[in-house]
Amino acid sequence: MAEVVTKHAAGGPRCVFVTDPRSGLRAIVALDDTTLGPAVGGVRTMRYASADAALTDVRALARAMTRKCSLAGLDAGGGKAVVLLADGLDRKAAFARLGQVVEELGGVFRTAGDLGTTAADLAVMAEHTRYVHTDERGLAAAVARGLLRCIEACASARGVPVEGLSVAVQGAGAIGASAAVVLAEAGLRIVLADVDTRRAEEVARGIAGARVTSAERVLVEDVDIVAPCAVGGVVTAEVVRAMRAWAVCGAANNALASPEIARLLAARGVLHVPDPIASAGAVIDGIGLSVMGLADRTPLIDRLGETARLVLDEAKATGRTPMDVAEARALARIAAARRQLRTTD
Repeated sequence: MAEVVTKHAAGGPRCVFVTDPRSGLRAIVALDDTTLGPAVGGVRTMRYASADAALTDVRALARAMTRKCSLAGLDAGGGKAVVLLADGLDRKAAFARLGQVVEELGGVFRTAGDLGTTAADLAVMAEHTRYVHTDERGLAAAVARGLLRCIEACASARGVPVEGLSVAVQGAGAIGASAAVVLAEAGLRIVLADVDTRRAEEVARGIAGARVTSAERVLVEDVDIVAPCAVGGVVTAEVVRAMRAWAVCGAANNALASPEIARLLAARGVLHVPDPIASAGAVIDGIGLSVMGLADRTPLIDRLGETARLVLDEAKATGRTPMDVAEARALARIAAARRQLRTTD
C-alpha cells in the first residue's frame, strides 16, 4: 500500500515522502518556500547512495528554486521532487502515483522535467495531475535564451563583444543541446561534452564549427566561458585551480560544489553568474504562463541579463561574491513580501 508522509524539518522545507511498494517508487517532494506563490521545481530521477543523500539533494535544489523564482520576479516559491531510481522500478506505475501525489497537494507544488526524468514519465504524470508542465522543448529553449542574456552580461562586464567568444558547454541533454545551438547562432564558438560521447557528437554535428571534448576536460578547456548544463556540484576547487576560462555561466542547478567555490572564483578573477539567474528561463516560461497568465514571457526571460549585470556590478563594487549578492537580493524580495503579508493580515 502506498504511503505519503509529510514532515517539517527544523529550519528546512516541508518534505513529502512517498513510498509505493507496488511500483517500487520512493520519492521526496520538498516545498521550500511559498511566500511569493506556489512552490515550483522539476522532478529529478537518479540513483542516490542513500535516502539521506536524496533528502540533502532535494532540499538544496528546492532552496535554489526559491532564490531563482525570487530573482526572476515570479509569483512563486521553490520546490523540487526527486525519484530514487532503483532496479525493478515500474516507471509507468511509479510516475502515475507521483502524479496523484502532486494532484493531492492541490496546486501548492507545480512541476516539470529535470535530470533523468523522461518525456514519457511526464506524460504519465499529466494523466493524473493538472500541475505538471510537459513541454520540455519549450522549456529548454527558454533556458537557452536566458543563458545567452547572462553570457551577454559577462561579455559586457569584460568589455568584449559576444560574437567570437568560445564557450564550453557541459551536457548535451535537452538543455545543453538547446544552449549550444542558441549560443552558436549568436556567434559563439562551441566546445561540447557529455558523459554520453555519442550524444555530444550528434548535437555537435548540427552546429557549424562545434568541437567535442571529453566530459573530464570540458570545464578546463582553453575557452572564454564554461557553461555547466547538466548535474550540479561540478565546479570544484580542483576545477577552479585548473580553469582557463574567465567566466562561469551555466544552466545547471547548484553547479558550485560548495559556497567556498564562489570565493575561489572571485579570488582568481573569474566572473560568475549564479545559476539561480542563469538557469531561470524554464521556470519563467512555465510559471509565467500557468500562474501569472503572461502570454509573452520573453521580456521576463530577457530581463535575466539585466539582473546578471546588476549582480556582477554590485559584486565588483562591494567585494562580495556574485552568489552572496544574488542571495541577498532574493531574500530581500521574500522578506518584503512577508512584511506585506503581515500588514495585510
